[in-house]
Amino acid sequence: MREGPDIARIASLVGDPARANMLSALMGGTALTASELALEAGVSLPTASSHLSKLMEGGLLTLASQGRHRYYGLAGPQVAGMIEAITGVAEAVGPRRVRPGPRDAAMRVARVCYDHLAGEQAVAMLDRFVEKDILRRDDREIRLGPSATSHFAAIGIDVDARPRRPLCRACLDWSVRRSHLAGSLGAAILDKILAEKWARREKDSRAVIFSPPGKAAFEKVFLS
Repeated sequence: MREGPDIARIASLVGDPARANMLSALMGGTALTASELALEAGVSLPTASSHLSKLMEGGLLTLASQGRHRYYGLAGPQVAGMIEAITGVAEAVGPRRVRPGPRDAAMRVARVCYDHLAGEQAVAMLDRFVEKDILRRDDREIRLGPSATSHFAAIGIDVDARPRRPLCRACLDWSVRRSHLAGSLGAAILDKILAEKWARREKDSRAVIFSPPGKAAFEKVFLS
């Protein structure tokens, strides 16, 4: 047996169709119950419970209790990044499904990737940050540029806070196949977009829908 991380074990957990559907459903950043995940996976509740136990044992999920309800969520940004990357590979080399409908089109423009913005708008935003030297990118590493602290402070985001997670991280976007901004800064930007009501979460979807004034405001703040 080879030494090192057991890739096969993680791949087997993610590779089951029902479990893959459950993990994809949790990419919206909202914790879900076993019943909700059973519907997402298209399986019975007992079968879903068995799958969830395996995902918990594998360290891919967390479980929180509130009253009589138990809520499952992804174990963290690293797991979310893995799911996003696998989705990108499936999009690039996997079998084609039917032509995407309006919901898929909206997902490509802007969507939630665990706790940060993804899609065409998010990739364009990261590109603009790099062009203006607000952020600096070296391969997959992203770090703050000289003007980053003052730039983000001016729009109400404090980058001097010391979060437990990385401040900036590149996350490969499955629809654009280039990186968007993850990490605590990416999460703070999504929080601001929603708090300012520039956009809203589409019900039962990861899609983020900008209003016309909200789109103009987003582009003025993050793309100009």
